[in-house]
Amino acid sequence: MSLQRGSEPVATIAALPFHEALVIGALRARCDGPDAVADFEMELTALYGRDRMERISERLDEFFGLTLRHVRRPVMRHGQTCSCVGADEAVLAHLVSLSTSGDREDAMLMACLLVRADVAPIVVSLAQTLGLELIRQRPEGRAYPSHTPNTLH
Repeated sequence: MSLQRGSEPVATIAALPFHEALVIGALRARCDGPDAVADFEMELTALYGRDRMERISERLDEFFGLTLRHVRRPVMRHGQTCSCVGADEAVLAHLVSLSTSGDREDAMLMACLLVRADVAPIVVSLAQTLGLELIRQRPEGRAYPSHTPNTLH
């Protein structure tokens, strides 16, 4: 079986921190189209409430809009029902974590792997804003995704 560059499984969704799993879920939904985005936003609403969902959705649109428009090569992802985390998905999610934790230099290095150098500082800034919104008042006792994905590569 030949995997496309960037799609190699490197982790499972269940092994990731809450906010990283959300970032990957958002990426997958945005790549699957409007119906998948609507389903994802319903899950965000259940986790955070309507107002927070709208703010998080705006931050996701800003982050993915710029990042995916300026990537060095197409970002590979797994399907919504897959419990694997691909290499590209892991990099995007970890970029958000690094940016949020204040590890700006490492976040910049990671961003430069994904996008042009002139866009990297903006991507890091958007990732930080997104990450802070995701971890602020994280819903206690709730997991993402609320279901267990059933596909493992």
